[in-house]
Amino acid sequence: MSTEMEAVSVLQYLDNKSILVIGAAGFLANIFVEKILRVAPNVKKLYLLLRASNEKSATQRFKDEILGKDLYKVVKEKYGPNLTQLTSEKVTVVNGDICLADLGIQDSLAHEMIHQVDAIINLAATTKFDERYDVALGINTLGPLNVLDFAKKCENAKIFVHVSTAYVSGEKSGLIMETPYRMGETLNGTTGLDINHERKLVQDVYGEMIINLHNIYRAKMYGWPNTYVFTKAMGEMMVGEKRDNISLVLIRPSIITSTFKEPFPGWTEGIRTIDSLAVGYGKGRLTCFLGDLNAISDVMPADMVVNSILVSMAAQAGKQKEIIYHLGSSQKNPLKNEKFPEVAYQYFTTKPWTNKDGKPVHVRKIEILSSMPSFHRYMAIHYSIPLKGLAVLNMVLCKLLDKSVKDFHRKINLALRLVDLYQPYLFFYGVFDDSNTEKLQRMVLKTGIETEMFYFDPKIINWDDYFVKTHIPGLVKYVF
Repeated sequence: MSTEMEAVSVLQYLDNKSILVIGAAGFLANIFVEKILRVAPNVKKLYLLLRASNEKSATQRFKDEILGKDLYKVVKEKYGPNLTQLTSEKVTVVNGDICLADLGIQDSLAHEMIHQVDAIINLAATTKFDERYDVALGINTLGPLNVLDFAKKCENAKIFVHVSTAYVSGEKSGLIMETPYRMGETLNGTTGLDINHERKLVQDVYGEMIINLHNIYRAKMYGWPNTYVFTKAMGEMMVGEKRDNISLVLIRPSIITSTFKEPFPGWTEGIRTIDSLAVGYGKGRLTCFLGDLNAISDVMPADMVVNSILVSMAAQAGKQKEIIYHLGSSQKNPLKNEKFPEVAYQYFTTKPWTNKDGKPVHVRKIEILSSMPSFHRYMAIHYSIPLKGLAVLNMVLCKLLDKSVKDFHRKINLALRLVDLYQPYLFFYGVFDDSNTEKLQRMVLKTGIETEMFYFDPKIINWDDYFVKTHIPGLVKYVF
C-alpha cells in the first residue's frame, strides 16, 4: 500500500490516460491543455468540452480560440507540421454544456467517453463578481454536480479535480485552513442555507432586474461578499456531499496572474482583479490607489496553478478521498499591497504606454487612499462637487450639457460600484494555509526533469522581477 508522501511521476501517470477537460476555452484550461500536448505527447486522449451550437462549431472554436492563440507558439515550434496530426489523434472536441444533465453530450460520444475517461478536470466557471444569480448558480454550483454525476458513470475514472477559489473563505482574517465547507454551512452563522431552495428561488423569480437584485443580496445574507465566491462555495459543498467513493481534489487558487515561466513568461488574457489597476494606471486613467498598503495580496502565476493540478491528479488518483489544496503565496512569499504602485510606477516611467494617437502616456506617482473614508473624501472633492457645478451650468444653458452631465454621473456610479465589489480584496487580512500543497510539492519525483517541469513553489518568485519584467509587459502585449 503506497503512502501519501510517496514520490509520483506525473509523466508516467499521464501516459496512455484519457482526460476530460470541462471549460476548455478558459484561461487556465488553455494552459493546462498546452502543457499536456507539449510535455506528455503519450497521453491517450484529451476530451475538450466546449459550448457551441453543434459539433462543427465546437471544432471551429477549438481551432480559433485555443490553437489560434499565441500561447501555442512553443507547441507549434516543437511539432511543426506534425501538430495537426498530433491534435487529430489526441484531441476530441466535445460539444456540451456544464449546466445540462450528462453535460449535454451526444449519446454516441458519451458512450465512448464513459468507457475511456480516466480523469475529469472541471475548470468551468463564471468569475464575474456580480453575475446574474441564476447564471452563477447554474455554472458554479449546479454545474460541478453535473460533472460529478458524469464522472461517476465513467468506468475508469479515478480522479475528479474541481478548480474552485481560495476566496470561498469570504472576508475571513488570520490563517485560513485547507478545510471543506459542508452542506448548509455559512460564514456568518446564519442558518437555513439550502441549495435546493436557492435553485427553486431562481426558477421561480421572473425578470432580469429581480434576479440581479437577488445576486449580491443572497451572498451577503449568508456571509459571502459577492455572487462569485458564494456560488463557488456552494459548488464545493455539492461535490463534497455527493462524491461517494470517487477521489475528489479541490484546487483553491488565489488571484491568478500571468505565466511565470511556461510555455513562456507573461502570457495572460482578460483583465483580472489587480490587472484593472495596472491597465487604468498605464493608460493614465487611474490617479489613485485604494487599499491598505500593509495588507497582503495573494497572487499565483497561472502555470504554477496548472502544474499543481497535474501533480494532484497523479498523487490522488484512486485514493477515494477528498483533499483541498490552497494555491497561493501569502504564507510562503507574502506580497504587500504597497508593491503594486511601486512596480507600476517603475515600469510605466521607463516604458510609457503609447496611445492610439501614437503619443506616450506619462504617469505620475499615484495618490494612496488607505481607507474607505479617504476614498469618499477624494470622490467628493474630485468628482461629486464638480458634477454639481456642471449640473448648475447645464441648467443655466437650458440643458445643453445634458449628455456630459449624464456621462459624468454614470462614470461616478461605475467607480462606486466597482469599489463596492472589490473593497473586500483591497482590505483583505487573511493568509491561506498551504500545508497540503507543501506536501504535494514534496511528492514530485526528484529524479530526471519533473522537478523543473512541474514547479509550483511560490518561494521561487522575486515579485519585483516578476511584475516589472514579466507580468506588466505581458499585460501591455496581450491585454492593453
